[in-house]
This record gives sequence, C-alpha cells and structure tokens, in this order.
Amino acid sequence: MSLNTPHALPSYLSKHELGPWGTYLEQVERVTPYLGHLAKWVETLKRPKRSLIVDIPVELDNGTIAHFEGYRVQHNTSRGPGKGGVRFHQDVTLSEVMALAAWMSIKTAAVNLPFGGAKGGIRINPHNHSRGELERITRRYTSEIGVIIGPNKDIPAPDVNTNAQTMAWMMDTYSMNEGATTTGVVTGKPISLGGSLGRVEATGRGVFVVGCEAARDQGINIEGARVVVQGFGNVGGTAARLFQEAGAKVIAVQDHTACLHNSNGLDVLSLLKHAEEHGGIAGTPNAEAISHDDFWALETELLIPAALEGQITARNAPTIRARIVIEGANGPTTPEADDILAANGTLVVPDVLANAGGVTVSYFEWVQDFSSFYWTEAEINHRLEAMMRSAYASVASVAREHGVSQRTAAFITGCSRILEAREVRGLYP
Repeated sequence: MSLNTPHALPSYLSKHELGPWGTYLEQVERVTPYLGHLAKWVETLKRPKRSLIVDIPVELDNGTIAHFEGYRVQHNTSRGPGKGGVRFHQDVTLSEVMALAAWMSIKTAAVNLPFGGAKGGIRINPHNHSRGELERITRRYTSEIGVIIGPNKDIPAPDVNTNAQTMAWMMDTYSMNEGATTTGVVTGKPISLGGSLGRVEATGRGVFVVGCEAARDQGINIEGARVVVQGFGNVGGTAARLFQEAGAKVIAVQDHTACLHNSNGLDVLSLLKHAEEHGGIAGTPNAEAISHDDFWALETELLIPAALEGQITARNAPTIRARIVIEGANGPTTPEADDILAANGTLVVPDVLANAGGVTVSYFEWVQDFSSFYWTEAEINHRLEAMMRSAYASVASVAREHGVSQRTAAFITGCSRILEAREVRGLYP
C-alpha cells in the first residue's frame, strides 16, 4: 500500500501516526481489485465522513477541574445511521476510533444491517474515577457530541469499559437536551429503559455460532475440541461458556491479570465467578499460570482473541498452532500476521463477521424501541443465530468463489454493499 498519494490518508494524520487506521487502509487496498466498477468509489472508504474531537471539562470529587479528550467518528452513513460503541480507555486515539468506525461500516454491511459505521471514545482510565465522576464525564461527553448523534443519525452502544449504566446516562442526557424521552439514541441500555434481552451476551454468542459453522467446514467436531480464549469479559467469557456447554474443552484463558492453562479443560463457570469476585482470573484454583508467549503457542483447534486490537502480530503469529482463529475483538490481527496464519494453514474468521452478534442485537433493540414492541430472549437468540449463520455462509461462499481469505471475502461483501449504495445515491449537491 502506498501512503504517499494525496488521497491515502487524512491530512491530520502523518504516515507515522496511522496505527489501527493504517491496518484498515491496507485491508481496503487488498480488497480493491475485487470491487469491479465500484472501485471508482473506493476513496469513499479511505476517509471518515465526519470526525469530532471534543474537550470534556469536569469537576472532580476533590473540587479540581480536569479535562478529558473525547472522540466521535462517523465513517460512512450511505446505508443508514452510524452505529458503533463508545469506549473509555487511557490509550484511546483518533487513529483507533477512526479504524473502529470503519470496521463497523464493513461489519454492518457484511451482515446486511441497515446501518453505517461509527465509533466513540474518551481518553481516560475509568478505574481511577468514582461513579459520580464517570457519570459527569459521560453526560458532558454526550452533550458535546449531541449535535451529531440521534436515533436516525448515529446510535452509540457500549464498548470497552462502558456498560448499560453508561448508556442510561447517555440516553437521559440526550433526552433532557431534546426535551423528550428518546430511547433509540443508544443501544445496550438497561432493560427498564428499552434495552433488549440477550444484548449482553450477543457478541459472545455470535462468536460461538460462527465458530461452530467454521469448525464444521473444517471437519472439526466441537465436542472435545480445544479452545483458547484471550480476553475474558462479556465476549470471551460468554463464548468460552457456550463452547464448554457444547462439549468443547477450554484449555487456556488470558485476561489482564494472568494466563491460565489446564490441558484437561478449565472450569469456565469457576473462572467467571473468580473474575467477578477478584477483578480477574489470577489465582483461580486448578489452573496453571503460563507466560504470554506460551499462551499463544498452545496447540488448539480454536483460538479466540477477544481483547483489544493488534494482539496477533508478525512476532507471535509464527508460533500460533490453532486450526481456526475466531476474532471476537476488533482488529486483533495485523495484515502481516494474517499472511503468516494463511501460509501456515490457519483459517481466520474475521472480526467484521465473527463479532457482529453485538451490533445485530443492537439492531433488534433499535427496531424494538421504534415499535415499542419487545421480543423474548428466545426469539432474540433465534433471530441472532439465523442471521449469523446466513452471514457466515455468504462470506464463506465468496471466499471459495474468489479463492481468498474470509477477511477479504467479508470486505468484498461489505465494501460492495457500501459502494453500491454510494453509487445509486449519487453525490449531493
């Protein structure tokens, strides 16, 4: 990929500051030859539609004034309102939020949801702040980005270090500023405020569903299959539990406190309980602590990176001995690592497909809010599983047709749908 062309990157990012956005740009470059006549519009995908950086001044509990930097990026809205989470993390950058918004565009299109892609974040370590401070920070952030969000414009959702309570504060702040209760402005809300049953487990359940589909394609029996999970929050924890319930052996788990291993299978429920009580999995009984390098090198049928982006790189990819990588996180594998895994015969089920369960149930929540008619959890899970299986089958078919990876196939599907909408809508004015 050449980044020296005048249209390759926004002027406010230098070639040395691309970060995750650079990974996304390379993914677009790789898919461009497969876009046919739509390739004339490909520059649309290489720049966000709108990037907002906001200052968030807040009075802390001790009476001092602190300032935090917040972002909301709308990458593309040709197919519908922007959709994407809000994360609170001390390492949030504009490059990261841009890339996450772009991956949301591809994801919603690949699963054929009527959304575009967006993402938000605040550069903050939430663990250093009280509940009251987090509420004030969230409300001020919502007020600052309120000019560009809305149920028909851009719908935030939870992400890293945010949850249903965060969404309740955002919904209330937006509603107060609008002068009317507007439940559809965010998804991932508490059930009492119009949230959807099944939303908390949706991403992990989607990872499980497509993992089972991929395993079947590779001739792997889930019962007895070994599973390794990096990240043990809602996504990794839910996926691990569902795989164990299906008869698989979760032989290793990593979170921010430890890497734990048991070749006979870890007790996922005990891990979940220990993590909830102690803030992490470190110290869980009947598990051996291993190094990060040993964790990635474990022989396994399924490897699920479900933490942050950039976890599988050219450094550790050669050591990976998994038959299938199912990306529960956004952007966990770099392009260089992708090539290494492919050369070693590892199938990668990409993030824009594998972790689309969350945004799919967010879509269900958005629809339910508009109609004020709510579905049962069984109905939600049934609809989710049907849509994930359909999306997987479509992407796998494109991969076989063109002889490409599933990531390239998902990008062919998603980019084609976005650019077709761009073409038929035309340019205004």
